[in-house]
Amino acid sequence: MNIPSPIQNVLTTLKSAGFEAFVVGGSVRDMLRGASPKDWDVTTSARPEDIQKLFPEHVYENTFGTVSVKTGSEDPTLALVEVTPYRVEGTYSDRRHPDAVSFAQTLEEDLSRRDFTINAIALGDDGAIIDPFEGQKDIRDGTIRTVGDPRGRFGEDALRILRAARLSAELGYGIEPETLAAMRELGPTLEAISVERIRDEFTKIIASPRAYEGVVFLQETDLLRYIIPELLEGVGVSQNLHHIYTVWEHNARALKYATEQNYSLIVRLACLLHDVGKPRTKRGEGTHSTFYGHDVVGGRMAKAILLRLKYSKDIVERVTTLVRYHLFYYNVGEVTESSVRRLLAKVGKENMDDLLRVREGDRIGSGTPKAVPYKLRHLKYMIDKVSSDPISVKMLAINGETLMQELGMQPGPRMGLVLNGLLADVLDTPAHNTKEQLLALAKEYGEMPLDSLRTHLAKIEAAREAEEAERMKKYYVSAAEPVAKLPQKKV
Repeated sequence: MNIPSPIQNVLTTLKSAGFEAFVVGGSVRDMLRGASPKDWDVTTSARPEDIQKLFPEHVYENTFGTVSVKTGSEDPTLALVEVTPYRVEGTYSDRRHPDAVSFAQTLEEDLSRRDFTINAIALGDDGAIIDPFEGQKDIRDGTIRTVGDPRGRFGEDALRILRAARLSAELGYGIEPETLAAMRELGPTLEAISVERIRDEFTKIIASPRAYEGVVFLQETDLLRYIIPELLEGVGVSQNLHHIYTVWEHNARALKYATEQNYSLIVRLACLLHDVGKPRTKRGEGTHSTFYGHDVVGGRMAKAILLRLKYSKDIVERVTTLVRYHLFYYNVGEVTESSVRRLLAKVGKENMDDLLRVREGDRIGSGTPKAVPYKLRHLKYMIDKVSSDPISVKMLAINGETLMQELGMQPGPRMGLVLNGLLADVLDTPAHNTKEQLLALAKEYGEMPLDSLRTHLAKIEAAREAEEAERMKKYYVSAAEPVAKLPQKKV
């Protein structure tokens, strides 16, 4: 395991001053797994004042003794290293913060206070590994286990319960039985944790490669109750003939698809919440039950959930929009360009791609084998079409008013043909689309016979047809648009 030179320099500086120093925590865990650490932590026998003297370029703004040392590295993962004295922690009367922190004398004391065995491994600058709690074995076995008694460890800081679930989702590790039992038992203590800390751990689960397994684990252990209890309303709630899964399973599987496609956090949250309103709008039972208005109700619920978890304004607004409009109707041959423009106006062009991604997750979460059927491809084509500037004289750097002012040209058929002639020239040579060049060319065209100018119209029409053909090819749609004979459900 090669320690990067900026971290090695920190260790060397501390040791040269007579102190012990080791890389510790997640950075060692990741190196042992063969992964690249996202950040680096160093533990040392030095005290905060010693660390600050040795590293003048630092930040020290906490009560736990941690000094953030600036290394000068251009690599953002190495630019700031957290250097913390050996320490032990007192009781956690609020289940969130230690009542007191005192500095320890040995590395073993410091490692004994850490949360999980895989995070309680230290690495010296000489490559020596100190592993008093068999964290290396747990890494090899893919197991998350607390350091010491799990009830005591979770009792100190209840957030560690969610951290265990998050590490399981991020690393794909199982959770040791006693640790798991303590998580189930002490789940209610999460009520003492701030929503911001809960939100951050939940976000990391949703953003992980195993987000689906992570949220299913939260549901099965009843930990989801302390994050988004509204999702539990869908557990066991059957749907109609268009679905083969319960509402909860459907939402979770939509998230799974978004994760497999490596979609953004916005899309993942929207997929998970897109049908959160269904249980409250269900009417009837069996294959013909209905959920009228669940998109509207779900949009309100999603907004309340995200505000409660104190997500950013941007995330709240975008996810709410995606949930509210995920049920948009589109049927080839029935929906007009104007209706597509209205959808764009409601959703926002910047959200349209994400809305289509949510619809893909909705389809796969329903048990449909194809995420992007012809209808969705045709909608993408229509969105592109109505969003693109048409090939027209409006693309030119000058207009009729310019021709009147600069050349004294009068309104009428000739002016229209001159402008079309300029457009045909610009289609061939886009660099000609400047006021100076177009005016010079317009003066020449102004003296040409009308029949000669009309030849440009065919070139423009050919360009429009070529553009349309290329757009159809891009989205794999055909010129013939089948008109549905019967009303169709959402795609």
